[in-house]
Amino acid sequence: MAIIVDENKQLFTIHTKTSTYQMKVSEYGHLLHIYYGNKLEHMDLSYLVRGVNRGFSGTPYEAKEDRPYSLDTYPQEYSTYGVGDYRSTCLSVEHEDGSQALELIYESYQIYDGKYKLEGLPAVWAKETEAQTLEITLKDKATGVKVLLYYGVLEYLDVITRACKIYNGTSTPIYLNKALSCCVDFLQNKMDLLSFHGRHAMERVMQRKEIEHGKLSIGSIRGTSSHQQNPFVILCDNNAGETYGNCYGASFVYSGNFLAEAEVDQINHTRFVMGIHPEGFRYYLEPQEEFVTPEVVFVYSNSGLEQISLKYHDLYRNHLIRSKFVHERKPVLLNNWEATEFHFTEEKLVEIAKGGKEIGVELFVMDDGWFGKRDSDTSGLGDWFCNMEKLPSGVEGLAEKIHGLGMKFGIWIEPEMISEDSNLYRNHPEWCLKIPNRTPNVERYQLVLDMSRPDVREYLYDSISQILEIAKVDYVKWDMNRNLSDVWSQLLPANRQGEASHRYVLGVYELMERLITNYPNILWEGCSGGGGRFDAGILYYMPQIWCSDDTDAIERISIQYGTSFAYPISSIGSHVSVVPNQQTGRTTTLDTRATVAMSGTFGYEMDIRTLSEEEKERCRQHIEQFKMHYNVIQYGDYYRLTNPLTEEIAAWQFVDKEGKESFVSVVGLHVRANAPFNRILLRGLNPTSYYTIDNGEELYLGDCLMKAGMNLPILMGDYPSKNFYLKEVRKG
Repeated sequence: MAIIVDENKQLFTIHTKTSTYQMKVSEYGHLLHIYYGNKLEHMDLSYLVRGVNRGFSGTPYEAKEDRPYSLDTYPQEYSTYGVGDYRSTCLSVEHEDGSQALELIYESYQIYDGKYKLEGLPAVWAKETEAQTLEITLKDKATGVKVLLYYGVLEYLDVITRACKIYNGTSTPIYLNKALSCCVDFLQNKMDLLSFHGRHAMERVMQRKEIEHGKLSIGSIRGTSSHQQNPFVILCDNNAGETYGNCYGASFVYSGNFLAEAEVDQINHTRFVMGIHPEGFRYYLEPQEEFVTPEVVFVYSNSGLEQISLKYHDLYRNHLIRSKFVHERKPVLLNNWEATEFHFTEEKLVEIAKGGKEIGVELFVMDDGWFGKRDSDTSGLGDWFCNMEKLPSGVEGLAEKIHGLGMKFGIWIEPEMISEDSNLYRNHPEWCLKIPNRTPNVERYQLVLDMSRPDVREYLYDSISQILEIAKVDYVKWDMNRNLSDVWSQLLPANRQGEASHRYVLGVYELMERLITNYPNILWEGCSGGGGRFDAGILYYMPQIWCSDDTDAIERISIQYGTSFAYPISSIGSHVSVVPNQQTGRTTTLDTRATVAMSGTFGYEMDIRTLSEEEKERCRQHIEQFKMHYNVIQYGDYYRLTNPLTEEIAAWQFVDKEGKESFVSVVGLHVRANAPFNRILLRGLNPTSYYTIDNGEELYLGDCLMKAGMNLPILMGDYPSKNFYLKEVRKG
């Protein structure tokens, strides 16, 4: 069993494939966190928790004769504000009398097969035979406020998910000033925090810092998960690497404001908390109302970072993404944005599509500029009807022409935004997030629609679905090109404005759910100026996300490297673009651009007609190569063989689940004269099997390739690349 309860000891033990997670109710009723780490045989590990009388660390009233017992030093399972725990807390409740204390005492538990669900929120899902759920109810003894802790256990994937429900069991309203999803207390220090920072066009750059005394936090208050920080972190041993060390991944399944915070306390224990960022958050609960927090997905590895990534990739492909396209071959696409931006005609789009068809592209995507009055980013957002001057045949006519070429057809939309210069804004200025008597912050001349409003969501659904109904649309790219500010909703009273950001996210999820449910045969791709909302929450609705607006192949290596720590390669939108690159001015070979784009969904972001005949032939070869190795790239295990942030070559590897095939990519980041030899240690092969490299005659033992390595040729030129195909030909 994955979940074991000793009712006599009030001891809760969760086992996964390689980990054990344990909690115990103390003699005073508090739920203590005992252990999370390497799998251990079932026993009471509470002997690890020790107390001593420490100055300025007080004791609950019932334990006043037991002075070593303190909420300030004992490990907590769900920490609360105001009752003597001075470390980072999960929950702060303001009562009608203005007090903010909450002391949670154990009340009950239940276990059932299957995975809990969170209404209106994305979450990991599983069949009843694939998971178990533990629910533990805690209650504030003074007020009746309850917290229901959820633990979802996918044993074979080493996954434990956390979320909670906060229930106002009092007779008066309360405010939630802070409502995080989880707390984990480690009885140790000497841990690092890996996080993934960035900016627009340079997202998810891996950063590693030691967790020391004081609080180390990352987060977003931008209304989205953001380009600047990603809602995914890893806590690990100081010496942990790709293949060794204890590692704990924490992924927040949410697309709005978030906080991940770690601190070493006064006795060298490490606390980690994660959830909705409390800044600007204030949620009003009437009596008998409840609030559900988003989910945090924990993955454990006792053998390094590599296993963290492999487990997340399998989990998200098989238990988060719901689209049928996660297990179907997705078409190679061509997007017109970098070729035309806003300035195109119907005829020009058809000609660009023909150029793509010539090299084997299967899907043509019409990006921004097809709707309303939209010749620049200053107008038109919100007017989701066809610009007939650009498209005399309408979207349906263009779609028919593209389908007539034997290609699929896709469009770009940005539902959450509104331009002041639009019919929608002139008719409904009250529909945007905007504080009365203040001029709002603007970005790209656009404001943000109040997605918490049912009338806004109904308008968006009706106008977008009308396009999807009249035109045979096979693909939709859902973009979002600014952060939230001036957050204020006309539908909410003053005392509930602190709910607006969260209600916005819930509204986005509701609209996404409605559209993908009613249009399941459309391939949906998320986007927010590239990777500004690349998170597990979006993957619940859309199987892929545009990784970054930076299409420079060398920059993309670092971006996709950081993205790979949590998110599967099949979810990473990546395209071949023109050179010199529009974002960096860098020139790289067509082969290198294709190699990097193949480590994602693969497509093109250019006017193929501008290429030479020789280049077009290379594109045909790249597309055939990608399709030939599609299954191993999209569904296989992914290994980071080098760190491109610190090394002179970037190398990565895909291996199918049986270890029979492997595809290895190498890019030279810094070519030197009279260069030393390079060798890479492969991963994931069958140790006793023999492999050929690029169908050559020489055989290599898998164990040798992984332990002694594979020689690389001398790389010459600007950012050269090389791909290798390994095939198992004989078992040892």
